[in-house]
Amino acid sequence: MVNGKKVVVVMPAYNAAKTLQRTYSEIPFDVVDEVILVDDHSRDNTTALARQLGIHHVIRHEVNKGYGGNQKTCYAKALEIGADIVVMVHPDYQYTPKLIPVMTWMIANDLFPVVLASRILGKGALAGGMPLYKYIANRALTFIQNLLVGQKLSEYHTGYRAFSRTVLESIALQKNSDDFVFDNQMLSQIIMADFPIAEVTCPTKYFAEASSINFRRSSIYGLGVLLTSLQHRLHRWGLRHPRY
Repeated sequence: MVNGKKVVVVMPAYNAAKTLQRTYSEIPFDVVDEVILVDDHSRDNTTALARQLGIHHVIRHEVNKGYGGNQKTCYAKALEIGADIVVMVHPDYQYTPKLIPVMTWMIANDLFPVVLASRILGKGALAGGMPLYKYIANRALTFIQNLLVGQKLSEYHTGYRAFSRTVLESIALQKNSDDFVFDNQMLSQIIMADFPIAEVTCPTKYFAEASSINFRRSSIYGLGVLLTSLQHRLHRWGLRHPRY
């Protein structure tokens, strides 16, 4: 616990057997109370390995529900077991769990209800191996998103995030996409609800075993991000209510 608040780590997993152990070994269990892993119908032995590692809450989807669908299961389970603070950590070892104490402290002490670990703050993204085209796309999308939603975030596309229970109970997660754009729809909901967002600098690692989407899926994701941000702006103007 942190300041008397229960901390739960959720890990949305898909074919993560090669990196799960390395990620799990860095979780600071002096802070973290419970870990939930949701296996989105992997083709490898992710579920068996998670149980072997001693993860108490392991859920396997009988069909692949997508990245957003996986997160919906993660957050629902975390709230069910009484989480006060929920931290999403991808099990592909692209982000280090060593930032969990910092992120949870900010929420537990009522400084911010949402904390994002940004790969873009500082100079760690390219140094950590982020492909140049992804870095450029990340910066361009973030610039446009900040203009449309009225924020000053360094990155909307990180998969390393921490939320208070209040935030997760206040937004309609189930209305969001089951695909990768879920992350951005979630942030749009959080911003619409006027929850302040903090960011911390996060080192990142790109390597063969780390999960990544291909150029085609990245392009679809980018278009979805732009549509989400445009819907957000139209909603602010009172011209359209987004479906999520």
